[in-house]
Amino acid sequence: MAEQEQARSPATVKDVPADVFITEYAKHLKRSGKLPLPKWVDIVKTGADKELAPYDQDWYYVRAASLARHVYLRQGTGVGAFRRVYGHAGRRGTCPSHFTTVSGGLIRNILQQLEKANVVEKAPRGGRRITPTGQRDLDRIAGKIQNRR
Repeated sequence: MAEQEQARSPATVKDVPADVFITEYAKHLKRSGKLPLPKWVDIVKTGADKELAPYDQDWYYVRAASLARHVYLRQGTGVGAFRRVYGHAGRRGTCPSHFTTVSGGLIRNILQQLEKANVVEKAPRGGRRITPTGQRDLDRIAGKIQNRR
């Protein structure tokens, strides 16, 4: 009896591995067509210290899925915090590496598109929070992943 109840218990984003969830949700975003790709997606760099655009063709959907997951886990996170989350040590040749943040315009654009898709919304005290529709979609994808395991 306990096994049946455990199988039926709804899974949330916290219950599944991050990498598996992000790839599945990115596929969902691409299939659904809710996130139209901007014209500049193939030439934009993700940060000032980068030399080239990402190699993966679906990097925009992967970043959007990752942002949606982060907003789900930590409500009220804004663009500035996400710039630091996705930042890394910038290589400066022979000089010591220093932490650099990523492009804020890129993150802002993805969050605005997620708002249009009704996945996230602006929080009253700043930052973004997940909408009930967005939470339902994310939990549904997590439930599919949980059932496969």
